[in-house]
Amino acid sequence: MTNTKKITVKEVVSKADLKTFIKVPWTVYKNDKNWVPPLISMEKERFDPEKGAYFKNAEVQFFIAYRGERPVGRIVAHINHTHNEFHKDKVGFFGFFECMPDYEAAEALFHAASNWLKERGRDAIRGPMNYSTNDECALLVKGFGSPPTVMMPYNPQYYESFIEKFGFHKAKDLVAYYVNISQMPERFERIIGKIKERRNYTIRKLRKKHFLEDVEIIFEVYNNAWQYNWGFVPITHAEMIYLAKELKDIIDFDLAYIVYIENKPIAFSLALPDVNQALIKVRSGRLLPFGWIKLLFAMKQIDQVRVLTLGIVKNYKNIGIDTVLYYETIKTSLKKGMSRGEMSWVLEDNIRMCRPIERMGGKIYKTYRIYDKELS
Repeated sequence: MTNTKKITVKEVVSKADLKTFIKVPWTVYKNDKNWVPPLISMEKERFDPEKGAYFKNAEVQFFIAYRGERPVGRIVAHINHTHNEFHKDKVGFFGFFECMPDYEAAEALFHAASNWLKERGRDAIRGPMNYSTNDECALLVKGFGSPPTVMMPYNPQYYESFIEKFGFHKAKDLVAYYVNISQMPERFERIIGKIKERRNYTIRKLRKKHFLEDVEIIFEVYNNAWQYNWGFVPITHAEMIYLAKELKDIIDFDLAYIVYIENKPIAFSLALPDVNQALIKVRSGRLLPFGWIKLLFAMKQIDQVRVLTLGIVKNYKNIGIDTVLYYETIKTSLKKGMSRGEMSWVLEDNIRMCRPIERMGGKIYKTYRIYDKELS
């Protein structure tokens, strides 16, 4: 039977609207066992202009789609001024898109976001970006058989057809590699020995007692190391501090490394225990009254990691430091009982990153897509 109730799209203008916006995914993913619910407390902060660091240098508008009185979808349109200044373009973005299997609702949301961006002088819309390439981004298009790892996106399979039907086209694919290593490969030991002979580097772990001091070092390396990547957006100091504080409670400081050559920081890597293995148990998104018990118990069962980021300053990219960082990460992960993991995300054409992962036995098992659409 055709649903004749009208689709309307409304801007989020009140706390009640924002609460509705946050809860839309619980309707969309009600029966999806692979969806990992976010914590509602963290979502409230993420979407609060007074607390979220992204809002300081961006314009952001939230929309909700209703079928009659029922919320059936949501989207965020946003203008990242840091991106536009860095790339000298007029691209706008959409993100946090969620929708029931209702193309009319999706189309209305895409129209709302596109029109809002066009009114503000944007000539193209790109996404999904939640909020930038420094956050969760892209649409899952291949690899729907398992839950996402920590800080990776997830979506129903029909989103791809909705986005493409509206006229979006592929801008870039990102890939995730799955690696299962029961023991350290012998050749790794030999390679590391040779690199140590050739390069006078030092490597250390992040310091919990000097966390913010180390974050300043990471900030310096991060924008230098990633600036040549497609879609790169310089992370602002406020965003780096916000992200660091958000991650502090889930970081394993044994799995975060800074590399120095001649006392100069030249590389950084971070692997996170896959806390999604625990969060997926808390279906309500709330830690009270009993969610925290489920979470604490599940945290002890985590057996995989995600290599979230690995960056090397340009002049030092071809001297084997990536191998050193992978070696240290794998060695420590094995000691902690985590013998499998995900290395993500990697640009599909970033051969310099893909080849070393593939030599370690990594296999692409998920593909994510970022889309563009002209607004002229």
